[in-house]
Amino acid sequence: MERLVKQFPARRRRPRRGPEQGADVVRAVDGLSLTARHGEITALLGPNGAGKTTTLECAQGLQRPSAGTVRLLGQDPWRAGPELRARVGVMLQEGGLPQAVRPLELLRHVASLYRSPRDMDALVERLGINGFDRTVVRRLSGGQRQRVALAAALAGSPEVLFLDEPSAGMDPQSRNIVFDLVQQLRRDGVCIILTTHLLDDAQRLADQVYIVDHGRVMAQGSVAELVAPGADTPAVLALTLTPEQVAAGPFPWEGPGFEDVHASRSERTVTLTGRLTPGQLETVTRWFTATGTLPESLSLQPRTLEDVFLDISGREIR
Repeated sequence: MERLVKQFPARRRRPRRGPEQGADVVRAVDGLSLTARHGEITALLGPNGAGKTTTLECAQGLQRPSAGTVRLLGQDPWRAGPELRARVGVMLQEGGLPQAVRPLELLRHVASLYRSPRDMDALVERLGINGFDRTVVRRLSGGQRQRVALAAALAGSPEVLFLDEPSAGMDPQSRNIVFDLVQQLRRDGVCIILTTHLLDDAQRLADQVYIVDHGRVMAQGSVAELVAPGADTPAVLALTLTPEQVAAGPFPWEGPGFEDVHASRSERTVTLTGRLTPGQLETVTRWFTATGTLPESLSLQPRTLEDVFLDISGREIR
């Protein structure tokens, strides 16, 4: 999509009696451009109200853009016919599943609607759905419903797959199963567009990331590009010293060359925070060499996708 704009009339409050006052226009999406490629996972991230859902609804043909260009497999999704829709799978975070049917019954029915359906028995086994097939959808846990929704989205062997919070409510075992399947789909050449509030999931899965806010792209690139440390990016070096090292002193971070680094200590754990340089790290490791012992633990915490997200969207609750 190129320079997508989607605006809605925002109705003003009006008195209980009398005519409605004029309506303003609210832009939910404001000139957003995004490209998702086959064989890649593209993550669309943003705080609540950032425009993610509206963007995906335009991409799926559920909303008509106010301006800009949207193409899905080379076609306008708003005017899409059944041939295009059969090539696309959509997994919603909530809703979309009949509540009074059993999972396998539902999935076999969905698969029967496609000309070349996926092998649903194999998919059901892979996602562990056969373990709760005797339970109707409304009585499933959130994670179980997510697995059924994913299977339904894959029933037609889509070329493009939209995933909205795919791991919401899942236990760690279920998440691993779903992630393995998603990564297999990527290797098979499927174009996957993912939204999630779990930034660890995005960092683990995504090839390309778009961070949006106020309907605009605020940052984009690979995970490595977005979290790459810059000259002004602080880092955290955490050290757990042995009792012998605690008694050894003096410590290198208390001497020259560490004026811009903040050092704090809690019992035997030392935390160095600042714009650490390779030279400073070398000084620290030389001190361990001189003591002849390794620390009990040492970790350099890099910038994470969550750090980037919070830097862009702020830390206030919305």
